[in-house]
Amino acid sequence: MSSQKEIIKMDEVVIRFSGDSGDGMQLTGTQFSDTSALFGNEVSTFPDYPAEIRAPQGTVGGVSGFQVHFGRKEILTPGDYCDVLVAMNPAALKANLQWVKPTGTIIVNIDSFDEKNIKKAGYTADPLEDNENWSYKLVKANITNMTKETLKDSGLDQKSIVRSKNMFALGIVYWMFDRPLDHTIEFLDKKFGKIPEIAEANKKVLKAGFDFAHNIQALAYHYEINPAHIEKGTYRNITGNKATAWGLMAAAEKANLPLFCGSYPITPATEILQELALRRDLGVKTMQAEDEIAGICTAIGASYVGNIGVTTTSGPGLALKSEAINLAVITELPLVIVDVQRGGPSTGLPTKTEQSDLNQALFGRNGESPMPIVAASTSGNCFKFAYEATRIALEHMTPVILLTDGYLANGAQPWRIPSMEDLPSITPPIVSSDEKDYLPYKRDAKTLVRKWAVPGTKGLEHRIGGLEKLDGKGSISYIPENHELMCEYRRDKIQLISNNIPEQEIFGDKDGGEILVIGWGGTYGHLSTAVSELREEGKNVSLAQFNYINPLPKNTKDIFSRFKKHIVFELNLGQFVNYLRNEQPEFNYLQYNKVQGLPFTIEEIKNRINDLLKEK
Repeated sequence: MSSQKEIIKMDEVVIRFSGDSGDGMQLTGTQFSDTSALFGNEVSTFPDYPAEIRAPQGTVGGVSGFQVHFGRKEILTPGDYCDVLVAMNPAALKANLQWVKPTGTIIVNIDSFDEKNIKKAGYTADPLEDNENWSYKLVKANITNMTKETLKDSGLDQKSIVRSKNMFALGIVYWMFDRPLDHTIEFLDKKFGKIPEIAEANKKVLKAGFDFAHNIQALAYHYEINPAHIEKGTYRNITGNKATAWGLMAAAEKANLPLFCGSYPITPATEILQELALRRDLGVKTMQAEDEIAGICTAIGASYVGNIGVTTTSGPGLALKSEAINLAVITELPLVIVDVQRGGPSTGLPTKTEQSDLNQALFGRNGESPMPIVAASTSGNCFKFAYEATRIALEHMTPVILLTDGYLANGAQPWRIPSMEDLPSITPPIVSSDEKDYLPYKRDAKTLVRKWAVPGTKGLEHRIGGLEKLDGKGSISYIPENHELMCEYRRDKIQLISNNIPEQEIFGDKDGGEILVIGWGGTYGHLSTAVSELREEGKNVSLAQFNYINPLPKNTKDIFSRFKKHIVFELNLGQFVNYLRNEQPEFNYLQYNKVQGLPFTIEEIKNRINDLLKEK
């Protein structure tokens, strides 16, 4: 380390890597976040990339970004604004300048700032020359040319050499924040094990970027962010999709049942199917079906024969699966449907986040078709709620929808790996062959749950299907009163699940107060951070973040009654608030909605709550 460099200690930092879709920004950001997590920092990430497979190069619409928020304190969001922006071309600068803090540092690859790229980005002049009003620290680096110079004797073709420039940028940022290179070097050796010349080239460029930052005077500061004080245990950096897959597998192991996933690939849910497909060693069976309907129908068939049936999708796929979900409702078979929400309607914004599938999850079926709805709220607790969704499906013999979203699915955070012994038990109501007087639709008196008879078990022959069945016996029935009774049974069975889920918790004043902020699912990080900061300022604000949507926790009404004002924040035009108006009509709900394909910012949440506090 150069003696001229000043060391600045910081509690938290936000970095955004940005460039063309082919510049490797997702890989660069992932490597930095993984390295920081291994170093012991709290980490939260936010990948942001275009929907097009071949996005227009050099344009704002083709910009791919990856934001990393890391520090020595609890980190729950990827941050509103960044301390450091790495912009690999003019379009990346144009797309992200609004998200840089006024005193932030901007590192630009000046080799890409030619007349053609400047024009494609929408600038009329070079923004690096016309910046008199900037308060940013600007670091100009010939990243492309220095990458070429570093690898001029490598024997690689020009295209392969230029593709390594993201490692030069990563090396610069590693030096700035005192990150070790070891993890990325190990990653490159593993990733390019069969083509060692590529691994060596990337490692050489990474070190060259590190040395460049060490030597230039433009980087006068060297930042130190110490490890966080975290609970002892074994941790890994995990995305929401991977956590969901692991939660499903853990539930299968706990229930001692085989796991089957039938799905059709769809952004942003595909990674769950991919992760499950890797675990044949754990007995997981997967099928990439020809379409969404085939995917869920194979999962229903798997449940019928005694497996845990799972299907994964996003909003458009959930619409296609709706008729088959009805079949799972009327047959009362356990099934987990994972919906990783994205911007809609139709294809909409396939790589952007939203919470707009709640109405579809609650009501998107024909007839009276009630279903439990569970929502994860962090990338890490996607594990917990995938496990919970499976437990509810198995113990209550019903299909369950688990809602996550693109923000949780692609974002990552350090996650403490739980012990299997610490996870709650799962006891499916499987009927044994020695049970006398078996009736397929005989129900438990307290839960209204019917037992699960695996086909082929002697003495347990039965019929289930899409036609209404006679109460108890299960034969086809067109008796009007029986149909009404069965609809009531299925409705009441779902409501009784409230006896088997935790009561709703409050962050803040449990005895009540001025304002209760209400959220659900993936808005948790931003809402809880905003409420925490407001409470530190002495504001009378509390938070109720819902994970159990249908049924609602039993104490919901009691909690709401303790507060004077209720405001619901969600990334749609008001789906959860309208649901609450129906389920808990005694209260007057205010709402704050955002539908931009982006998460809330802490700043906008605080501004709205502060405005509400000022109102008489």
